[in-house]
Amino acid sequence: MYKISLITGDGIGPELSDSAISVFDTINDKLGLKFDVTELSAGDKTLKETGEALPDDTVKTIKQSDACMKAPVGESAADVIVVLRRILDLYANIRPAKSYPHMPALRDDIDMVIVRENTEDLYTGKEFSLGNAAVALRIISEDASKRIAKYAFETAVHRNSMKKVTCVHKSNVMRVTDGLFAKACAEISKNYPDVAFEEMYVDACAMNLIRQPEKFDVIVTTNLFGDILSDESSQVVGGLGMAPAANVGDNFALFEPVHGAAFDIAGKNIANPSSFLLSMKMMLDWLGNKHNDSKCIEVGTKLESTIFDLVKSGVKTKDIGGDMSTLDFTKHITDNMQK
Repeated sequence: MYKISLITGDGIGPELSDSAISVFDTINDKLGLKFDVTELSAGDKTLKETGEALPDDTVKTIKQSDACMKAPVGESAADVIVVLRRILDLYANIRPAKSYPHMPALRDDIDMVIVRENTEDLYTGKEFSLGNAAVALRIISEDASKRIAKYAFETAVHRNSMKKVTCVHKSNVMRVTDGLFAKACAEISKNYPDVAFEEMYVDACAMNLIRQPEKFDVIVTTNLFGDILSDESSQVVGGLGMAPAANVGDNFALFEPVHGAAFDIAGKNIANPSSFLLSMKMMLDWLGNKHNDSKCIEVGTKLESTIFDLVKSGVKTKDIGGDMSTLDFTKHITDNMQK
């Protein structure tokens, strides 16, 4: 029995959470795994009701679980996910970008992962006013840089792909901070002689993600660059509707969709749950590897292949060119997972 904490979020978050719970119920009933899911509150609505975007009770329950899934939250996102990353030391943000059939991807052979350092850079929010100027401190450390580089190389080793790591930075301008990051990645690369290593400036990477996306395997980069490039890579493969993400530490992990709370379509039963369910697939893989549980990995593979086959057959939500509602699309997934 795996204990899963589920932040239901804002906007379309509750609808996506209902979709995830339906899949959990199907797994519990039919596929030989057991999950105990606890729904938790955090985000805009929680802030309005309690005065805190991330209540202490929510954090306590998350710490007592085996993994956390987080639906999107609204304007208080920084007070939720950024804080959780820091509290739980979730230093690696993992964002796959993969071509799916009948999706408006630039090519049908794209399969990359962006490994983004999750604890430093401008995201620490160390900003202050100085006269008529505003100043932000950019902190890059050797330890954090080597830690994320190692994670990227380990990811490349275990992927069935070209086994290549691309270190993305801007050390020709930010010679001290990005220079340190680039040097740390290069040093770690020496421990992985079977993995190809290259460096690329961030502006060149942004261009090549459009020009030659099939050339990338694992991209490792700093926090802000990773945030921007991962959204670009999601659009390269067809949009945020199919974009999952994981926040991973040595002992815990949190899984979420890349997209936001989409308040404009909340409550309309048209939200695409795919990115949240593909995040669940990443969670199943993580649990399987952590606990040496092949059944978790098997079920995760089945979940992804079910979504793949449905999209290929034209069963899609409206945002990706179909006519399915959230509930109908979810039912197609749960029905096909039982076959």
